[in-house]
Amino acid sequence: MWLATLVMKGVEYEYHNTPGLLTGIDLSRNKLSSGIPKELTGLHGLIFLNLSHNHLQGKIHVKIGAMTSLESLDLSTNRIYGVIPQGLATISFLSHLNLSYNNLYGKIPSGTQLRGFSPFSFIGNPKLCGAPLIDDCGEDGKPKSPIPDNDDTEDNG
Repeated sequence: MWLATLVMKGVEYEYHNTPGLLTGIDLSRNKLSSGIPKELTGLHGLIFLNLSHNHLQGKIHVKIGAMTSLESLDLSTNRIYGVIPQGLATISFLSHLNLSYNNLYGKIPSGTQLRGFSPFSFIGNPKLCGAPLIDDCGEDGKPKSPIPDNDDTEDNG
C-alpha cells in the first residue's frame, strides 16, 4: 500500500494508492542533497523524472530498469557517482537522457537504447567510456584516453 502526503497552504493531505496517477516529477534546481530515493524506482507509471541541478550524491539505483514507462530522465549536474546500471539500457521508451556533469565512471552499458543518445548526454563524466562516447574502454573498463587532471594551474611555459 502506498501513502502520499501533500502539504498545501499549511494543510496536510494524505492519499492512498495514488502513485499510478503520478506521471512526472520535476524537482530540478531545488538544492536537494543526499541520495536519489530508491522508492522512485517503484513508480512504474512515471513518464518523466527531472532531478537535475541539485546536490544529489550516491549511485543510480540498480532497479531503475523497473521504471519501464520512463520516456525522459534528467539527472544532470549533480554529484552522482558509480557505474550506469545495465537496467537503464532496457527502458525501451526512453527518448531523452541527460546524465552529464556527474562523477559516473566505467563502461556505458551496451544496448541499442543508450548507444542511440548523443555523447552530450554523458559529457562531464571523464571516467565514462564506450559508445556513444569517442573514448573506447580498455580491458579494465576504464577509458583508454588519459583522464585530464582537474588542476587549475596554468601552463606558462
